[in-house]
Amino acid sequence: MYGSAAALLAAAAIRRSGFRPRWGLVLGSGFGDVVAAITDGVAVPFSAIPGMPIATVAGHRGVLHQGMLDQTPVVVLEGRLHGYEGYDVAATTFPIRILAALGVGALFLTNAAGGLDPELDAGSLMLIRDHLNLPALAGSNPLRGGPQGDLPRFVAMRDAYSPALRAQARQSAERLGMELHEGVYAMVAGPSYETPAELQFLRRCGADAVGMSTASEVIVARQLGLEVLGLSCIANAAHGTEEGIVQHSDVLAAVHRQAPNVLRLFRDLLAHA
Repeated sequence: MYGSAAALLAAAAIRRSGFRPRWGLVLGSGFGDVVAAITDGVAVPFSAIPGMPIATVAGHRGVLHQGMLDQTPVVVLEGRLHGYEGYDVAATTFPIRILAALGVGALFLTNAAGGLDPELDAGSLMLIRDHLNLPALAGSNPLRGGPQGDLPRFVAMRDAYSPALRAQARQSAERLGMELHEGVYAMVAGPSYETPAELQFLRRCGADAVGMSTASEVIVARQLGLEVLGLSCIANAAHGTEEGIVQHSDVLAAVHRQAPNVLRLFRDLLAHA
């Protein structure tokens, strides 16, 4: 239902004539304002894309944009899908298959995350070097099921986050005078936030940040041969010792403040690619 054949049909229904996108960009919670930088854009709501589930989370409008970011043709997902919305992992990663069917060769994934590393305060930016996909390790892997044509079934995940793209992102950050951390992202199912014991467990397992998306999208992207760059905006400290309650509105506000810097970073990377 959500395989590559369905993605090809969906892409055919929305493809812009003569448009050849190079990059796909997935905007996580709070990053929606980035779409204002797209010029000559065509917007298609998820509801108008054949087979596409509907986004239901605040901060995820659920719109696919095809247009130009400076001199680069891009496809941008304004929002993503999550398992905690009631969708299985094949559905939540279906948009990545559509991006590949539209012709993108590289993917920039953004997300909001909690900072497990004590050096990651709210507002920090963390380049994702590797991930711990806890739902996939527990059986919710997006490649689960029968084979999909000629696509590999057993996908190697070493260097899933492109070392070359990460190096370019670090160079962009240096040019811009931006502080850019690098670390391991842990994906959990959500939507409840983690207990202090769970946060300590994730930190001891080697995770530097935690969120509820992205890692399964990377698995599908690698199956499809896409180069991947991942970036977490740390919306809150998640050391397990904080006082107070994390609110989704606070996460959106923290990411919203950093979205312009993420856009600057991406534009510089594209300009020097």
